Amino acid sequence: MRHKIVALCSFCLVVLSATFTSAQAVKQRPTTNISVGHNIEITLKPYKNTKIYLGTNYGQNRVLADSTILNEASVGYFKGKAKLTPGIYFVVSPKYAILFEFLVDDGQQFKMIADTLNLSGFKIIGSKENDIFSAYSKSMNQLGAQRSQLEQAYARATTALDSANYLLSLKKIDASFKQERQKIILTAPKSMMRFFLDVLQRPEAPAIPIVNGKADSSYPFYYVKNHFWDNVVFNDNRLIRTPFFEAKLDEYFKNYVSREPDSIIEEVQYMLAVAKTGKEIYPFLLFKFTNKYISPEFMGQDKVFLHLFQNFFSKGDTVLLNNESKKSITERAYSIMANLIGNPAPALDLNTIDNKSFSLYSQQAKYTFIAFWDPTCGHCKVEMPRVDSFYTNNWKQLGVQVIGVNTNFKELAAWKQFITDQHFNTGWSHIYQTEEALNAEINAGKATTIRQLYDVFKTPTFYLLDKDKKIIAKNLSIDQFHEFLQSQQKK
Repeated sequence: MRHKIVALCSFCLVVLSATFTSAQAVKQRPTTNISVGHNIEITLKPYKNTKIYLGTNYGQNRVLADSTILNEASVGYFKGKAKLTPGIYFVVSPKYAILFEFLVDDGQQFKMIADTLNLSGFKIIGSKENDIFSAYSKSMNQLGAQRSQLEQAYARATTALDSANYLLSLKKIDASFKQERQKIILTAPKSMMRFFLDVLQRPEAPAIPIVNGKADSSYPFYYVKNHFWDNVVFNDNRLIRTPFFEAKLDEYFKNYVSREPDSIIEEVQYMLAVAKTGKEIYPFLLFKFTNKYISPEFMGQDKVFLHLFQNFFSKGDTVLLNNESKKSITERAYSIMANLIGNPAPALDLNTIDNKSFSLYSQQAKYTFIAFWDPTCGHCKVEMPRVDSFYTNNWKQLGVQVIGVNTNFKELAAWKQFITDQHFNTGWSHIYQTEEALNAEINAGKATTIRQLYDVFKTPTFYLLDKDKKIIAKNLSIDQFHEFLQSQQKK
């Protein structure tokens, strides 16, 4: 079961519908002497009497932020009382095709003139930021075309001399790319183009240094990590109005942050603390991290989600959620609080298959494998015999005790029959909670049931405990549990 929380807040962008509005019903107004947050005039030939859109990025997603209807002269106005968040925007055709990109800075009063028959000739009047962007884009496109031609020629080279010459030319082109970027840094240090270049920049790994006669092979890695976000401040809302910030963020967590939850928490905490004053970037990061770690890719990383809940959502940030998401995120947090890796396993004081008392903490074993399963679950009928096979052939010799917990007290007959048919009798402990015991818990006002304590919202659900009944593995496949046990033995 995949959990995903979606922020529903007043400043989140909503994709506009494609409903057509008659151009005759809209009176276009001139751009002069109008005090509004944004007022961008556009002439887009040959479109007439039709709706076009203003799009932007929300991380790696594309959304529509505004729309206008072009009149008989192909003129329209993207306008509103609120300012647009500065960043990269694009014009979208009536059929939702992106036509061209441009920049929106704090000065949101300018004109665009374009013809779909010759989009390379579009121009923007009254925006210095777009003058810088246009000049830089033109230079980079020219260099990119030259590099592509050289790469093709290099691939066709038939002699070593030709290959060497083409490689030298490619290095010169790469140097020209760097020179163009450096030109922006020197001539327009406070421009949006400089800001975007800082976000795009990846530090180059230095050579491995020799320290006290030994090579320090870890130095290049930590150098890149420590300089990965140079000149990038996480409270800048412009970050999410680019298609490349989120990609860089994903790259950083994948390649430069340990998978250990405490290491992730340290990074996430810092980014969110800095981003707190960013009206749009803060909820973007908060929900990105929440969605990533509420059902994490790697075991134990749900601790990151719990940290987010305890340090952000439970301290007031649930105002960013609608009621459904607020309920879901709170329930999810309470479901994993008791079963984090390293925690003592919640008590299991239940009945055996022959209705004798059973207590988890009265059992003595080097390892305890707990399987929560339902005798009517098709997947359980496939996986539980595999558990028994691993137990019989290997785990038993490692000192593993297997406990099967029936989660469906209404199917006791089917449970007993399956156990008999599959010969799960040797070495297993089969237990369940009676209906009376469950009702007694509920009537006593217990906040959490066994299902909640062990986060059993799908079957089968597996846990592995150490000799002290601390949780050391969960949410793995049977094969992964087997590999984990083998690695524990090697330790």
